[in-house]
Amino acid sequence: MTQAVAIEEIAAAKERLDALRREITRVYIGPSRTVDLMLTALLAQGHVLLEGVPGVAKTTLVKAYASALGASVRRIQFTPDLLPADITGTYVLSPKEGTFSLRPGPIFANVVLADEINRAPAKTQSALLEAMQERQVTIEGDRFELPAPFMVLATQNPIDLEGTYPLPEAQIDRFLVRVAIGYPNAKDEVAMLRAHNAEPPRARSVLSVEELLSLQSIARRIHVEDDLYEYAVGLTTFTRSHARVLLGASPRATLGLVQAAKSAAVIAGRPFVTPDDVRGVATAVLSHRLVLVPEAEGDSRARDAVVEDAVQRVAYRRAVRPV
Repeated sequence: MTQAVAIEEIAAAKERLDALRREITRVYIGPSRTVDLMLTALLAQGHVLLEGVPGVAKTTLVKAYASALGASVRRIQFTPDLLPADITGTYVLSPKEGTFSLRPGPIFANVVLADEINRAPAKTQSALLEAMQERQVTIEGDRFELPAPFMVLATQNPIDLEGTYPLPEAQIDRFLVRVAIGYPNAKDEVAMLRAHNAEPPRARSVLSVEELLSLQSIARRIHVEDDLYEYAVGLTTFTRSHARVLLGASPRATLGLVQAAKSAAVIAGRPFVTPDDVRGVATAVLSHRLVLVPEAEGDSRARDAVVEDAVQRVAYRRAVRPV
C-alpha cells in the first residue's frame, strides 16, 4: 500500500518549488500560470508542448527552467533534414580499435528542448515517441535507458505553418500539457526590458536531480478520492460525445488529468486533490488532444472551448459514504 504523504513533506516540497519558481521568474518575465504548468508537468513526469509565435521567450523560458532544475539539458533544433539518428545517436567505427562504439544523441539528457518540433518530418518526430513514452531508445536493435528524470520540452509556432509537418495524434497524446505563450502585457514587457537591458540574467541551480526525484515521489503519493476519479472520467467522456469533436480525449488523457491534478495539489501545499485542482489543469491537459470536426479546425479557441464546456456542464458529485 502506498505510504501517505506527511504534512512536513508537503511543506518542504512547497518551499523548494517556490524557490524554483522564483529563480525561473527572475529570468522569464510573464504569467505565473505558465511556470506553474511546467512545474505541474515536472512533478507528474510528463512532457510539455509550448506554443507561441516567435519572439515570446519560449526558448528563454525553457533554458531558465532547465538551469534552475540543476539537471542536464540538451537542445535539438528541428529542421527538415534532421534524421532520427541525429536525435537518438548511432554506432560509429573507431579506426584504431576496429570496433563500433555508441555515440549517444542529445536525447540522453534530463531535459531535452525540442525547438520547433513541427519543422522536422514525421519519421524524425516519431523518433521521440519511444523516448517520451517508455523513457528508452532503441539503436540498431539495442535498447538504452534514458536518465531519470527525463522530460521533453517542445516548442512550435502555431501560426507559420509553411514548410512544417503537423504532429500526429499519437505524438500529441504523449505531451501531458500544452502551454500557450502569448504576447506579454505592457507591465511585463517593460520589466523584461529593464531586466535584460545590460546583461541578460541567468538562472542558477536551486535543485539537484535527487531532490527532483523526491518531489516526483511525493506527487505520486498524493491522495485522490474515488469521487475525483469519476469526475475526471466524466470530463474526458464528455469530450468524446461533443458535437464539435471527431476524436475525444483518450484514457491516457484521463490518467494525465489525474496526475496533473496531484501535482497541482503539491504546488498548492496540500496532501490531497480537490475538484478545483482537476478543473485548473483540465484545459492544459485535454485541449491539445482533441481532434475537431473539419468545420471547427480553423477556430483557434475551439479546443479550449470544448474543455471549458465540459468543466461547466459536468458536475462533481461527492459520494455519500457510510459512517
